Amino acid sequence: MAYDGVETPHGRVDRMLGGACTYISLASSYFAKTKIVAVVGDDFAKEDEQFLAGRGIDLEGLEHVPGKTFFWAGVYSADMNDRTTLRTDLNVFADFHPKLPASYLQTPYLILGNIQPSLQRNVREQMNGLRLAGGDTMNYWINDYRAELLETIRRWDFLLINDAEARMLSGENNLKRAAAKIFQMGPQTLVIKRGEYGAILFAPTGISSCPVIC
Repeated sequence: MAYDGVETPHGRVDRMLGGACTYISLASSYFAKTKIVAVVGDDFAKEDEQFLAGRGIDLEGLEHVPGKTFFWAGVYSADMNDRTTLRTDLNVFADFHPKLPASYLQTPYLILGNIQPSLQRNVREQMNGLRLAGGDTMNYWINDYRAELLETIRRWDFLLINDAEARMLSGENNLKRAAAKIFQMGPQTLVIKRGEYGAILFAPTGISSCPVIC
C-alpha cells in the first residue's frame, strides 16, 4: 500500500493512492470478502482508509506505524507498456514484517502483491489450508533477487507479470516459450500483462487473450 506520483502521456498526478495491495483488494472486493495485510505511516489519509473500508475490505491486517507511507514515482511510456522509476522511498515499508491476524490464517485464497520475495514467502508460510496462492513481481526482483524469487514462486499456483518481465524471467523472447519455461519454475497459471494490448492467460487447459476494454 503506497502513495504514487505518476506521469503518463495523458497527464500527471504528484500524489495518489497506489500500491499493489490497494488495487488488488479493490478489484477482489467486487467478487469476494477481501482481507489485506499491509503497512502505512502516520501520513496515510483517513479518507483513503475509509474508502477501502467502504468497499467492505477487512482492514484488521493494516498496520499503522510512525513515519511516512511507501512512496513511488515514475513515468510511463507512450504505449503504457514500459515505466521508468524516478523515485522509490521505502519509508515504513523498509522494516515491514507482515503479521497475519489469527482470523486470516485459514483463508483459502492468497494473492501476494509486488514486494520483496522473502516477505511474500513469509506470508505464504503463515497460511494454513490454502487452495490457491500466487502473486505479482517485477523487473527489480527478477534482476536483483532472482534466487530468492525462484524459491518463492516455486510454491505458487499462479504468477502475474508483464511481457518484458516474462522474457526477463524465462530468458525466452517468444511469450509462448516464456510461459512454458515459467511453468517449470512452479506456477501452472500465468497472466502476462501487455499494456495497451490487454493480457494473455496461459494455463494447462490452453491460452486465452483478453483485449483492453475502454
